[in-house]
Amino acid sequence: MKAVAVFPEKGKVRVIEVESPRIETPTQVKLRMVEVGICGTDREISTFLYGSPPPGSESLIIGHESLGEVVEVGAAVCRVDPGDLVVVTVRRPCPHAGCMACRSGRQDFCYTGDFTERGIKGAHGFMTEFVVDDEVYVNLVPRELRDVAVLVEPLTIAEKAIIQLWQVQQRLPWACPIVPGKEPGYCHKAVVLGAGPIGLLGAMAFLINGFETYLYSLEPPTAPQAAFARLIGATYIWSMADSPQRLAERVGNIDLVYEATGAAQVSFEVMKVLGTNGIFIFTGVPGRKGPIELDADQIMRGLVLKNQVIFGTVNAGRDAYEAAIHDLALFKRRWPNAVQSLINGRYPIEAASDILLGKPKGIKSVIAFDWKK
Repeated sequence: MKAVAVFPEKGKVRVIEVESPRIETPTQVKLRMVEVGICGTDREISTFLYGSPPPGSESLIIGHESLGEVVEVGAAVCRVDPGDLVVVTVRRPCPHAGCMACRSGRQDFCYTGDFTERGIKGAHGFMTEFVVDDEVYVNLVPRELRDVAVLVEPLTIAEKAIIQLWQVQQRLPWACPIVPGKEPGYCHKAVVLGAGPIGLLGAMAFLINGFETYLYSLEPPTAPQAAFARLIGATYIWSMADSPQRLAERVGNIDLVYEATGAAQVSFEVMKVLGTNGIFIFTGVPGRKGPIELDADQIMRGLVLKNQVIFGTVNAGRDAYEAAIHDLALFKRRWPNAVQSLINGRYPIEAASDILLGKPKGIKSVIAFDWKK
């Protein structure tokens, strides 16, 4: 079967032929991959900034944003059947008995760092024609989401952040008064930093939860991202025209900042205007760049005097995948055109190298294994 692989030692990215995997245990399922999304992580792996092959292999099959169809199941599989559509989780637990997170099935909070991640760290990914995995890692997707289900994995980043947000803010009187017909976040204001796929999906998730939502981004007001924000009912603010201080003046008390840029400078500038009892969520991972100037005194004063919280979040567990599948269905009903517009193009596997190494086009490019001209 065909697969897209990186060869870190050789500095190459190419389509290769590999043996099709087989079911080896009673709880495994075999999937025919339908679509795999391409994201910034895939592009960085393809330029060899990070990414590690499985032990004993010189190559790593990439791809972690998956949509597959079950074609075969082991004798003990009970959660899915042949013909079902599924999305597969990315991270696998570390082997250490003392890691409470991994032993509890929450490897997204692994203590040791010895986890593996399919398509990223120590395990082959999903940009290939067939995949075998244990049923515990597959998540059933309704067939009516077939055209957008490849967005589930990137949406899980926001869903995990929202789950943690509600848990953390139980520390204070933060919940909105219950009003029939109102979503739980209706009394709060959220600012999303960045208008890439993670930011746009995050904005939709916050809107579904009732937050008054603002997108603060580098792209000009004429960009497709700004039009997308208007289409879903978010307010778009151009960072080149409005400073973080001006952002705060326009928004008022900023209850939540969801960072989706990986840009440290702008993130910490916005942190200075985070509101009273506010929470700042980091999801981006900056590249290795030079030091930045930081007004640490102002940030520290805000954290203490305004009862603020900062946390980072990475990867996701089953709860976030289930929430993403549920919310994606809501997105599709509420904003059908907007959700579709996130996927700018579907391409055959033979085009993967050009997409990975070329300049990004649109918002989300997808490798489609049933691609037709």
